[in-house]
Amino acid sequence: MCQPGGVHGDNPYLVERLQGLGTTIFTEMTALAAETGAINLGQGMPDTNGPDEIMAVVADAMAAGHNQYPPLPGMSVLRQAIAEHQQRFYGLDYDPDTEIQVTMGASEALTAAVLALCERGDEVVMFEPYFDIYAAHCALAGATRRVVTLRQPDYAFDPDELAAAIGPRTRLLILNTPHNPTGKVFDRDELTTIAELCIEHDVLVISDEVYEHMVFDDRVHIPIATLPGMHERTITISSAGKTFSFTGWKVGWACAPAALVEAVRTVKQNLTFAGGTPFQPAVAHGLRMGDAYFHDLAHDLQDKRDHLSSALAEVGFEVFVPEGTYFVTIDVSSIGETDGLDFCRSLPERCGVVAVPSVVFYDNADVGRSLVRFTFCKQKDVLDEAVARLRSLAGTS
Repeated sequence: MCQPGGVHGDNPYLVERLQGLGTTIFTEMTALAAETGAINLGQGMPDTNGPDEIMAVVADAMAAGHNQYPPLPGMSVLRQAIAEHQQRFYGLDYDPDTEIQVTMGASEALTAAVLALCERGDEVVMFEPYFDIYAAHCALAGATRRVVTLRQPDYAFDPDELAAAIGPRTRLLILNTPHNPTGKVFDRDELTTIAELCIEHDVLVISDEVYEHMVFDDRVHIPIATLPGMHERTITISSAGKTFSFTGWKVGWACAPAALVEAVRTVKQNLTFAGGTPFQPAVAHGLRMGDAYFHDLAHDLQDKRDHLSSALAEVGFEVFVPEGTYFVTIDVSSIGETDGLDFCRSLPERCGVVAVPSVVFYDNADVGRSLVRFTFCKQKDVLDEAVARLRSLAGTS
């Protein structure tokens, strides 16, 4: 039976709190793509490299001898660039020496933050569907997750449901905006509701903002740390992988007041210590690129979003058009299918396409049972070929 965040059953050697969190759905679906030669629209992984000028910095750094351990907090050139980025785009002030921690991707920052801040028995509030790693983080910390459902078609949440989810044991709220897998961008009113409840109940926030530069239709990404009373209780996390299309570099960061960063660093140093040395100055270079790069990134992805969303609708799927990220969700019940997990597991053999079933991101499985996520961070000819194959599945021409 599929469990949130995992796809395999119990392992007698695995501790109880991690049962059900085995091989992820991404690993399973990517393996299916490799086995069948299917087009992989499941894992969020671009099929082109990022900017040449950023890659050139890596080569120069390696040639200059930057190949050993970097400082635990991260190289100063990158921490300074992150501070400049937060000020440039959001007006947020962080001291690069005490309030920024470089990590091995956003995943390590998230892991370290949850482990640093949660005691066994604490509760963590998050919105579902949630990125599956959040469930694993709670399990590692011995914390209990409490979910608030985002409901189609616009993935709104009920403020009363959120208020009811926050109790005396609530330690953290994990926010992800722009949101994976739905593509929702939380607006100012929604963020204000979240912020007011967190302040009222003295709840800390981990804000996962890795898709911060992938926002469409003139919407604006608003970090919750910019709202009154939130800077001092928020750990803002992002990374270079999505913004610069170098997902394998695994360079991320956490920004927060010094005491929170120190807590994250205490755990982080016992996970990987530090790494990615030649990539760090390259990411610093990327963060300092002109506005045109960030504008063109969003514009290109919006064009691909529209291209894939329209094509999927023509096939016959009900499509929930995303406001950000590079994922689009469909409802397979619109073509007579009932189970998204079964649909995705059979799809490579049936028509040579890989997608991800959204049900693995839900605790309330019935809400997401027929939903499926595709990524559009691919070249258009790849998207067109995938849709052509899906047309044969749906019996359209």
